[in-house]
Amino acid sequence: MSVSSLSQGAPSKPSLRRAVTGPMLFLFILGDVLGAGVYALAGTIAGEVGGAIWVPLLVALFFAMLTAGSYAELVTKYPHAGAASVFAEKAFKSPLISFLVGFSMLAAAVTSAAGLSLAFAGDYLAAFIEVSPHRAALIFLAVIALLNARGIKESLGANMVMTCVELSGLLLVVVAAAWCVQSGEANLGRALEFKAGVNPMLAVLGAALLAFYSFVGFETSANLAEEIRGVRKVYPRALFAALVTAGVVYMAVGVAASVVLPMDKLTATSAPLLEVVRASGLSIPPQLFAFIALVAVANGALLTMVMASRLAYGMARMGLLPEPLSHVLPKRRTPWVAIIASTLVAIALTLTGTLAALAETVVLLLLFVFLCTNLAVLVLRRDTITEQHFRVPTWVPVLAIVSCLILLSQQSLDTWLRGGALMLLGMALYACNRLATPAVEPG
Repeated sequence: MSVSSLSQGAPSKPSLRRAVTGPMLFLFILGDVLGAGVYALAGTIAGEVGGAIWVPLLVALFFAMLTAGSYAELVTKYPHAGAASVFAEKAFKSPLISFLVGFSMLAAAVTSAAGLSLAFAGDYLAAFIEVSPHRAALIFLAVIALLNARGIKESLGANMVMTCVELSGLLLVVVAAAWCVQSGEANLGRALEFKAGVNPMLAVLGAALLAFYSFVGFETSANLAEEIRGVRKVYPRALFAALVTAGVVYMAVGVAASVVLPMDKLTATSAPLLEVVRASGLSIPPQLFAFIALVAVANGALLTMVMASRLAYGMARMGLLPEPLSHVLPKRRTPWVAIIASTLVAIALTLTGTLAALAETVVLLLLFVFLCTNLAVLVLRRDTITEQHFRVPTWVPVLAIVSCLILLSQQSLDTWLRGGALMLLGMALYACNRLATPAVEPG
Protein backbone atom coordinates (compact mmCIF):
# COMPACT_ATOMS: atom_id res chain seq x y z
CA MET A 1 0.00 0.00 0.00
CA SER A 2 1.42 3.42 -0.99
CA VAL A 3 1.61 6.46 1.25
CA SER A 4 -0.84 8.27 -1.02
CA SER A 5 -3.47 5.57 -0.60
CA LEU A 6 -2.93 5.67 3.14
CA SER A 7 -3.58 9.41 3.23
CA GLN A 8 -6.69 9.02 1.10
CA GLY A 9 -8.04 6.53 3.59
CA ALA A 10 -8.12 9.07 6.42
CA PRO A 11 -11.15 11.25 5.65
CA SER A 12 -11.59 12.25 9.29
CA LYS A 13 -8.89 14.92 9.02
CA PRO A 14 -10.31 18.42 8.40
CA SER A 15 -9.50 19.76 4.95
CA LEU A 16 -8.41 23.28 3.99
CA ARG A 17 -11.01 25.94 3.25
CA ARG A 18 -11.63 26.90 -0.41
CA ALA A 19 -11.43 30.66 0.00
CA VAL A 20 -9.10 31.70 -2.86
CA THR A 21 -10.80 33.39 -5.82
CA GLY A 22 -9.36 34.04 -9.28
CA PRO A 23 -8.34 37.67 -8.62
CA MET A 24 -6.80 36.69 -5.28
CA LEU A 25 -4.79 33.93 -6.97
CA PHE A 26 -3.64 36.29 -9.74
CA LEU A 27 -2.37 38.81 -7.19
CA PHE A 28 -0.82 36.01 -5.10
CA ILE A 29 1.26 34.84 -8.06
CA LEU A 30 2.05 38.37 -9.27
CA GLY A 31 3.08 39.43 -5.79
CA ASP A 32 5.33 36.39 -5.38
CA VAL A 33 7.02 36.93 -8.76
CA LEU A 34 7.40 40.70 -8.33
CA GLY A 35 9.58 40.17 -5.28
CA ALA A 36 12.29 42.20 -3.66
CA GLY A 37 14.96 41.04 -6.13
CA VAL A 38 13.68 43.23 -8.95
CA TYR A 39 14.75 46.35 -7.09
CA ALA A 40 18.40 45.30 -7.58
CA LEU A 41 17.89 43.32 -10.79
CA ALA A 42 18.53 45.99 -13.40
CA GLY A 43 22.07 46.77 -12.31
CA THR A 44 23.02 43.11 -11.90
CA ILE A 45 21.81 42.14 -15.38
CA ALA A 46 23.36 45.26 -16.91
CA GLY A 47 26.72 44.14 -15.57
CA GLU A 48 26.38 40.90 -17.54
CA VAL A 49 24.73 41.98 -20.80
CA GLY A 50 24.96 45.77 -21.09
CA GLY A 51 22.07 48.08 -21.88
CA ALA A 52 19.87 45.44 -23.53
CA ILE A 53 18.51 44.40 -20.14
CA TRP A 54 15.12 43.45 -21.56
CA VAL A 55 16.57 40.65 -23.76
CA PRO A 56 17.58 38.19 -21.00
CA LEU A 57 14.36 39.11 -19.20
CA LEU A 58 12.41 38.02 -22.27
CA VAL A 59 14.40 34.77 -22.46
CA ALA A 60 13.79 34.11 -18.77
CA LEU A 61 10.06 34.77 -19.22
CA PHE A 62 9.96 32.19 -22.02
CA PHE A 63 11.72 29.61 -19.82
CA ALA A 64 9.34 30.33 -16.95
CA MET A 65 6.26 30.03 -19.17
CA LEU A 66 7.38 26.57 -20.31
CA THR A 67 7.59 25.20 -16.78
CA ALA A 68 4.41 27.07 -15.84
CA GLY A 69 2.63 25.08 -18.55
CA SER A 70 3.62 21.87 -16.80
CA TYR A 71 2.39 23.21 -13.47
CA ALA A 72 -0.93 24.25 -15.02
CA GLU A 73 -1.51 20.74 -16.36
CA LEU A 74 -0.56 18.91 -13.17
CA VAL A 75 -2.34 21.25 -10.75
CA THR A 76 -5.61 21.02 -12.68
CA LYS A 77 -5.19 17.26 -13.00
CA TYR A 78 -4.26 16.65 -9.35
CA PRO A 79 -5.49 19.64 -7.28
CA HIS A 80 -3.98 18.68 -3.94
CA ALA A 81 -1.80 20.50 -1.39
CA GLY A 82 1.78 19.29 -1.61
CA ALA A 83 2.13 20.13 -5.30
CA ALA A 84 5.54 19.04 -6.62
CA SER A 85 5.89 16.17 -4.12
CA VAL A 86 2.42 14.91 -5.04
CA PHE A 87 3.30 14.99 -8.73
CA ALA A 88 6.58 13.15 -8.11
CA GLU A 89 4.89 10.43 -6.02
CA LYS A 90 2.26 9.82 -8.68
CA ALA A 91 4.79 9.80 -11.53
CA PHE A 92 7.69 7.83 -10.06
CA LYS A 93 5.95 5.76 -7.33
CA SER A 94 8.89 6.37 -5.01
CA PRO A 95 8.41 7.86 -1.55
CA LEU A 96 12.10 8.82 -1.52
CA ILE A 97 11.89 10.79 -4.79
CA SER A 98 8.65 12.40 -3.65
CA PHE A 99 10.26 13.39 -0.38
CA LEU A 100 13.39 14.83 -2.00
CA VAL A 101 11.34 16.89 -4.45
CA GLY A 102 9.09 18.16 -1.68
CA PHE A 103 12.04 18.77 0.61
CA SER A 104 13.85 20.73 -2.13
CA MET A 105 10.79 22.93 -2.50
CA LEU A 106 10.36 23.30 1.23
CA ALA A 107 14.06 24.03 1.81
CA ALA A 108 14.05 26.61 -0.99
CA ALA A 109 10.96 28.32 0.44
CA VAL A 110 12.21 28.54 4.02
CA THR A 111 15.69 29.58 2.83
CA SER A 112 14.14 32.29 0.69
CA ALA A 113 12.08 33.57 3.63
CA ALA A 114 15.21 33.67 5.78
CA GLY A 115 17.02 35.69 3.12
CA LEU A 116 14.08 38.06 2.74
CA SER A 117 14.00 38.63 6.50
CA LEU A 118 17.68 39.64 6.37
CA ALA A 119 16.91 41.95 3.44
CA PHE A 120 14.04 43.49 5.39
CA ALA A 121 16.29 44.11 8.40
CA GLY A 122 19.02 45.74 6.29
CA ASP A 123 19.61 49.19 4.82
CA TYR A 124 16.00 49.82 3.78
CA LEU A 125 14.78 49.45 7.37
CA ALA A 126 17.74 51.53 8.57
CA ALA A 127 16.29 54.45 6.62
CA PHE A 128 13.53 54.59 9.23
CA ILE A 129 14.87 53.04 12.45
CA GLU A 130 18.13 51.75 13.93
CA VAL A 131 17.71 48.20 15.24
CA SER A 132 19.74 45.00 15.44
CA PRO A 133 19.35 43.20 12.09
CA HIS A 134 18.90 39.75 13.63
CA ARG A 135 16.38 41.04 16.18
CA ALA A 136 14.45 42.77 13.41
CA ALA A 137 14.53 39.60 11.29
CA LEU A 138 13.18 37.52 14.18
CA ILE A 139 10.31 39.94 14.87
CA PHE A 140 9.58 40.16 11.15
CA LEU A 141 9.27 36.36 10.78
CA ALA A 142 7.10 36.14 13.92
CA VAL A 143 4.65 38.71 12.52
CA ILE A 144 4.55 36.85 9.19
CA ALA A 145 3.76 33.61 11.08
CA LEU A 146 0.88 35.22 12.98
CA LEU A 147 -0.69 36.55 9.79
CA ASN A 148 -0.21 33.16 8.13
CA ALA A 149 -1.90 31.38 11.05
CA ARG A 150 -4.84 33.77 11.07
CA GLY A 151 -6.06 32.46 7.72
CA ILE A 152 -5.40 32.12 4.00
CA LYS A 153 -8.02 34.76 3.16
CA GLU A 154 -6.44 37.28 5.55
CA SER A 155 -2.94 36.46 4.24
CA LEU A 156 -3.97 36.94 0.62
CA GLY A 157 -5.91 40.07 1.55
CA ALA A 158 -2.70 41.57 2.90
CA ASN A 159 -0.92 40.33 -0.23
CA MET A 160 -3.36 42.20 -2.47
CA VAL A 161 -2.52 45.49 -0.76
CA MET A 162 1.25 44.89 -0.71
CA THR A 163 1.30 43.74 -4.35
CA CYS A 164 -0.37 46.98 -5.41
CA VAL A 165 2.23 48.97 -3.45
CA GLU A 166 5.25 47.18 -4.92
CA LEU A 167 3.76 47.28 -8.43
CA SER A 168 3.22 51.02 -8.07
CA GLY A 169 6.91 51.41 -7.29
CA LEU A 170 7.92 49.67 -10.50
CA LEU A 171 5.42 51.69 -12.52
CA LEU A 172 6.87 54.83 -10.93
CA VAL A 173 10.24 53.90 -12.44
CA VAL A 174 8.65 53.62 -15.88
CA VAL A 175 6.90 56.98 -15.46
CA ALA A 176 10.17 58.57 -14.33
CA ALA A 177 11.91 57.22 -17.43
CA ALA A 178 9.13 58.57 -19.66
CA TRP A 179 9.60 61.98 -18.02
CA CYS A 180 13.32 61.77 -18.75
CA VAL A 181 12.67 60.85 -22.40
CA GLN A 182 10.27 63.76 -22.79
CA SER A 183 12.86 66.17 -21.41
CA GLY A 184 15.41 64.93 -23.96
CA GLU A 185 17.89 63.66 -21.35
CA ALA A 186 17.43 59.92 -22.03
CA ASN A 187 19.51 57.81 -24.43
CA LEU A 188 17.13 55.40 -26.18
CA GLY A 189 19.97 53.73 -28.06
CA ARG A 190 21.39 52.19 -24.87
CA ALA A 191 18.42 49.80 -24.70
CA LEU A 192 19.83 48.02 -27.78
CA GLU A 193 23.51 48.00 -26.78
CA PHE A 194 25.35 44.91 -25.53
CA LYS A 195 28.35 44.89 -23.24
CA ALA A 196 31.58 45.55 -25.13
CA GLY A 197 33.97 42.64 -25.58
CA VAL A 198 31.47 39.84 -24.96
CA ASN A 199 29.55 37.48 -27.22
CA PRO A 200 25.94 38.75 -27.13
CA MET A 201 24.43 35.24 -27.12
CA LEU A 202 26.65 34.03 -24.28
CA ALA A 203 26.04 37.25 -22.35
CA VAL A 204 22.28 36.88 -22.72
CA LEU A 205 22.45 33.25 -21.57
CA GLY A 206 24.49 34.14 -18.49
CA ALA A 207 22.21 37.05 -17.65
CA ALA A 208 19.12 34.87 -18.20
CA LEU A 209 20.06 32.88 -15.09
CA LEU A 210 19.94 36.08 -13.04
CA ALA A 211 16.72 37.12 -14.77
CA PHE A 212 15.15 33.70 -14.19
CA TYR A 213 15.55 34.20 -10.45
CA SER A 214 13.16 37.14 -10.71
CA PHE A 215 10.44 34.91 -12.17
CA VAL A 216 10.56 32.09 -9.63
CA GLY A 217 7.72 32.22 -7.18
CA PHE A 218 4.90 31.18 -9.49
CA GLU A 219 5.40 27.57 -8.37
CA THR A 220 4.30 28.42 -4.83
CA SER A 221 0.73 28.88 -6.05
CA ALA A 222 0.45 25.14 -6.76
CA ASN A 223 0.39 24.49 -3.02
CA LEU A 224 -2.90 26.39 -2.74
CA ALA A 225 -4.71 23.92 -5.02
CA GLU A 226 -7.01 22.69 -2.24
CA GLU A 227 -7.97 26.27 -1.34
CA ILE A 228 -8.83 27.61 -4.84
CA ARG A 229 -12.42 27.87 -5.94
CA GLY A 230 -12.94 26.28 -9.37
CA VAL A 231 -9.27 25.39 -9.52
CA ARG A 232 -9.37 23.64 -12.93
CA LYS A 233 -10.60 26.77 -14.71
CA VAL A 234 -9.14 29.49 -12.51
CA TYR A 235 -5.56 28.27 -12.03
CA PRO A 236 -4.21 28.33 -15.64
CA ARG A 237 -5.71 31.74 -16.35
CA ALA A 238 -4.33 33.32 -13.21
CA LEU A 239 -0.91 31.67 -13.62
CA PHE A 240 -0.23 32.75 -17.20
CA ALA A 241 -1.78 36.19 -16.75
CA ALA A 242 0.42 36.89 -13.72
CA LEU A 243 3.61 35.74 -15.47
CA VAL A 244 2.92 37.80 -18.59
CA THR A 245 2.09 40.84 -16.47
CA ALA A 246 5.30 40.46 -14.49
CA GLY A 247 7.30 39.97 -17.69
CA VAL A 248 5.91 43.14 -19.28
CA VAL A 249 6.61 45.15 -16.13
CA TYR A 250 10.14 43.74 -15.84
CA MET A 251 11.03 44.54 -19.45
CA ALA A 252 9.58 48.04 -19.15
CA VAL A 253 11.66 48.61 -16.00
CA GLY A 254 14.75 47.22 -17.78
CA VAL A 255 14.34 49.59 -20.70
CA ALA A 256 13.66 52.48 -18.33
CA ALA A 257 16.84 51.80 -16.36
CA SER A 258 19.08 51.56 -19.42
CA VAL A 259 17.83 54.70 -21.17
CA VAL A 260 18.05 56.91 -18.07
CA LEU A 261 21.35 55.84 -16.48
CA PRO A 262 24.72 55.15 -18.14
CA MET A 263 25.91 51.58 -17.62
CA ASP A 264 28.74 52.52 -15.26
CA LYS A 265 26.33 54.27 -12.90
CA LEU A 266 23.71 51.55 -13.22
CA THR A 267 26.11 48.76 -12.29
CA ALA A 268 27.86 50.70 -9.51
CA THR A 269 24.82 50.99 -7.21
CA SER A 270 22.95 48.43 -5.09
CA ALA A 271 19.74 50.46 -5.52
CA PRO A 272 19.60 51.01 -9.31
CA LEU A 273 15.89 51.84 -9.51
CA LEU A 274 16.24 54.54 -6.88
CA GLU A 275 19.10 56.03 -8.91
CA VAL A 276 16.92 55.90 -12.03
CA VAL A 277 14.19 57.88 -10.29
CA ARG A 278 16.75 60.39 -8.98
CA ALA A 279 18.36 60.85 -12.41
CA SER A 280 15.02 61.27 -14.15
CA GLY A 281 14.43 64.74 -12.73
CA LEU A 282 11.36 63.83 -10.67
CA SER A 283 11.52 64.91 -7.03
CA ILE A 284 10.84 61.61 -5.25
CA PRO A 285 11.82 61.37 -1.53
CA PRO A 286 14.35 58.53 -0.97
CA GLN A 287 12.33 57.19 1.96
CA LEU A 288 9.38 56.57 -0.35
CA PHE A 289 11.35 54.04 -2.35
CA ALA A 290 12.73 52.51 0.84
CA PHE A 291 9.15 52.01 2.04
CA ILE A 292 8.12 50.39 -1.24
CA ALA A 293 11.13 48.06 -1.07
CA LEU A 294 10.20 47.03 2.49
CA VAL A 295 6.66 46.26 1.35
CA ALA A 296 8.03 44.17 -1.53
CA VAL A 297 10.25 42.18 0.83
CA ALA A 298 7.43 41.64 3.33
CA ASN A 299 5.08 40.52 0.58
CA GLY A 300 7.58 37.99 -0.76
CA ALA A 301 8.23 36.59 2.70
CA LEU A 302 4.51 36.27 3.50
CA LEU A 303 3.74 34.41 0.28
CA THR A 304 6.79 32.17 0.67
CA MET A 305 5.89 31.17 4.21
CA VAL A 306 2.25 30.53 3.21
CA MET A 307 3.57 28.12 0.60
CA ALA A 308 6.09 26.48 2.94
CA SER A 309 3.49 25.74 5.59
CA ARG A 310 1.04 24.30 3.03
CA LEU A 311 3.78 22.17 1.50
CA ALA A 312 4.81 20.79 4.88
CA TYR A 313 1.13 20.10 5.62
CA GLY A 314 0.68 18.26 2.31
CA MET A 315 3.82 16.17 2.75
CA ALA A 316 2.75 15.23 6.29
CA ARG A 317 -0.62 14.04 4.98
CA MET A 318 1.28 11.85 2.50
CA GLY A 319 3.35 10.33 5.31
CA LEU A 320 6.58 11.95 4.11
CA LEU A 321 6.95 14.23 7.15
CA PRO A 322 5.92 13.72 10.79
CA GLU A 323 2.15 13.45 11.22
CA PRO A 324 1.75 16.43 13.63
CA LEU A 325 2.60 18.79 10.74
CA SER A 326 -0.80 17.93 9.21
CA HIS A 327 -2.73 19.34 12.20
CA VAL A 328 -4.91 22.39 11.48
CA LEU A 329 -6.61 24.91 13.74
CA PRO A 330 -10.28 23.87 14.24
CA LYS A 331 -11.76 27.30 13.45
CA ARG A 332 -9.14 28.98 11.30
CA ARG A 333 -8.40 25.76 9.37
CA THR A 334 -4.74 26.75 8.94
CA PRO A 335 -1.81 24.30 9.41
CA TRP A 336 -0.54 25.76 12.68
CA VAL A 337 2.12 23.14 13.47
CA ALA A 338 3.62 23.49 9.98
CA ILE A 339 3.60 27.28 10.34
CA ILE A 340 5.48 27.13 13.66
CA ALA A 341 8.02 24.58 12.38
CA SER A 342 8.79 26.44 9.14
CA THR A 343 9.13 29.75 11.02
CA LEU A 344 11.59 28.29 13.53
CA VAL A 345 13.74 26.87 10.72
CA ALA A 346 13.70 30.22 8.91
CA ILE A 347 14.78 32.00 12.11
CA ALA A 348 17.66 29.54 12.52
CA LEU A 349 18.77 30.10 8.92
CA THR A 350 18.97 33.87 9.44
CA LEU A 351 21.70 33.20 12.01
CA THR A 352 23.75 30.89 9.80
CA GLY A 353 23.77 32.28 6.26
CA THR A 354 24.27 35.47 4.26
CA LEU A 355 21.65 36.82 1.90
CA ALA A 356 23.79 36.06 -1.18
CA ALA A 357 24.48 32.44 -0.15
CA LEU A 358 20.82 31.80 0.65
CA ALA A 359 19.63 33.24 -2.67
CA GLU A 360 22.03 31.09 -4.73
CA THR A 361 20.88 27.94 -2.96
CA VAL A 362 17.21 28.80 -3.60
CA VAL A 363 17.75 28.95 -7.36
CA LEU A 364 19.54 25.60 -7.56
CA LEU A 365 16.93 23.77 -5.47
CA LEU A 366 14.04 25.17 -7.51
CA LEU A 367 15.63 24.17 -10.80
CA PHE A 368 15.70 20.55 -9.61
CA VAL A 369 12.04 20.83 -8.61
CA PHE A 370 11.16 22.24 -12.03
CA LEU A 371 13.11 19.50 -13.79
CA CYS A 372 11.25 16.79 -11.89
CA THR A 373 7.87 18.44 -12.46
CA ASN A 374 8.43 18.66 -16.20
CA LEU A 375 9.44 14.99 -16.29
CA ALA A 376 6.32 14.12 -14.28
CA VAL A 377 4.07 15.68 -16.91
CA LEU A 378 5.40 13.30 -19.54
CA VAL A 379 5.26 10.24 -17.28
CA LEU A 380 1.71 10.96 -16.11
CA ARG A 381 0.30 11.31 -19.61
CA ARG A 382 -0.60 7.61 -19.35
CA ASP A 383 -2.70 8.32 -16.24
CA THR A 384 -6.12 9.45 -17.46
CA ILE A 385 -8.78 11.02 -15.22
CA THR A 386 -12.47 11.63 -15.84
CA GLU A 387 -12.42 15.36 -15.00
CA GLN A 388 -11.55 17.88 -17.70
CA HIS A 389 -8.22 19.60 -17.07
CA PHE A 390 -5.67 21.87 -18.73
CA ARG A 391 -3.21 20.15 -21.10
CA VAL A 392 -0.09 21.49 -22.85
CA PRO A 393 1.48 20.14 -26.07
CA THR A 394 4.21 17.55 -25.46
CA TRP A 395 6.92 19.87 -26.76
CA VAL A 396 6.29 22.29 -23.87
CA PRO A 397 7.60 20.06 -21.03
CA VAL A 398 10.37 18.78 -23.33
CA LEU A 399 11.64 22.33 -23.97
CA ALA A 400 11.16 23.13 -20.29
CA ILE A 401 13.50 20.24 -19.37
CA VAL A 402 16.10 21.58 -21.80
CA SER A 403 15.78 25.08 -20.31
CA CYS A 404 16.31 23.73 -16.78
CA LEU A 405 19.45 21.86 -17.86
CA ILE A 406 20.79 25.01 -19.54
CA LEU A 407 20.26 27.07 -16.40
CA LEU A 408 21.76 24.36 -14.18
CA SER A 409 24.90 24.46 -16.31
CA GLN A 410 25.39 28.11 -15.32
CA GLN A 411 25.58 27.41 -11.56
CA SER A 412 28.86 27.78 -9.65
CA LEU A 413 30.65 24.98 -7.76
CA ASP A 414 29.98 26.63 -4.40
CA THR A 415 26.26 26.64 -5.10
CA TRP A 416 26.36 22.94 -6.03
CA LEU A 417 28.13 22.14 -2.76
CA ARG A 418 25.58 24.04 -0.67
CA GLY A 419 22.68 22.44 -2.50
CA GLY A 420 24.22 18.99 -2.10
CA ALA A 421 24.62 19.49 1.64
CA LEU A 422 20.95 20.42 1.97
CA MET A 423 19.88 17.34 0.00
CA LEU A 424 22.00 15.12 2.27
CA LEU A 425 20.20 16.68 5.22
CA GLY A 426 16.89 15.88 3.55
CA MET A 427 17.84 12.24 3.06
CA ALA A 428 18.83 12.01 6.72
CA LEU A 429 15.43 13.40 7.78
CA TYR A 430 13.68 10.95 5.49
CA ALA A 431 15.57 8.01 6.99
CA CYS A 432 14.75 9.14 10.54
CA ASN A 433 11.05 9.51 9.71
CA ARG A 434 10.93 6.04 8.13
CA LEU A 435 12.50 4.50 11.20
CA ALA A 436 10.06 6.29 13.48
CA THR A 437 7.01 5.27 11.45
CA PRO A 438 5.71 1.76 12.15
CA ALA A 439 5.43 -0.48 9.10
CA VAL A 440 1.93 -1.17 7.76
CA GLU A 441 1.01 -4.87 7.91
CA PRO A 442 -0.26 -6.35 4.63
CA GLY A 443 -3.99 -6.91 4.42
